[in-house]
Amino acid sequence: MESENVRARLVTEAREWIGTPYLHRASCRNEGADCLGLIRGVWRAVIGAEPEGLPAYAPDWAEALKAETLAAAAGRHMRAVPLEAIQPGDVLLFRWRAHLPAKHAAILVAGWEAGEGRMVHAHDGAAVAEVFLAPWWRRHLAYAFAFPGT
Repeated sequence: MESENVRARLVTEAREWIGTPYLHRASCRNEGADCLGLIRGVWRAVIGAEPEGLPAYAPDWAEALKAETLAAAAGRHMRAVPLEAIQPGDVLLFRWRAHLPAKHAAILVAGWEAGEGRMVHAHDGAAVAEVFLAPWWRRHLAYAFAFPGT
C-alpha cells in the first residue's frame, strides 16, 4: 500500500472517531476511548491487529512511573519522526510538564506548517475532537511517530 494512501486512511479513520465519549482504557469507536484507545482503534482499522497487549494503567500512570513508557511502546512499533518533519497521519505525544513523561497522544490530521496544524485526540472529560495544534500544544509536543507503512 502506498504511503500517501495509508496516511489518508489514517486521517479519515481518526476523524471517524470524533464524538466518541472519553472512557479511560477504552478503544471502541462511538462507545468510548481514551487517547491511547484512539491510537489503538485507528491502528486496528488501518494497519491490522494490535502488536502487543494493553497493560494495566491508571490515569496517573506517568506521574507514578516517571518513565517514558508511552514513547517506548510507540518506538517498538512505529518509526520515530523528527518534530520538524511531522505529517498528517503521524502520532503526536505530549507531556503536561517538562519534568514529566509524555502521557497524551493524538493524531495529526492537517498540516503542521504556518500554525495551521490540526489533530484528533481524546481528552479526559470530553469526547474525541479535532482541534487546532495551538501554541500551547506545540510547546508540549515531546515525540512524534509514524505508523507502519507511512
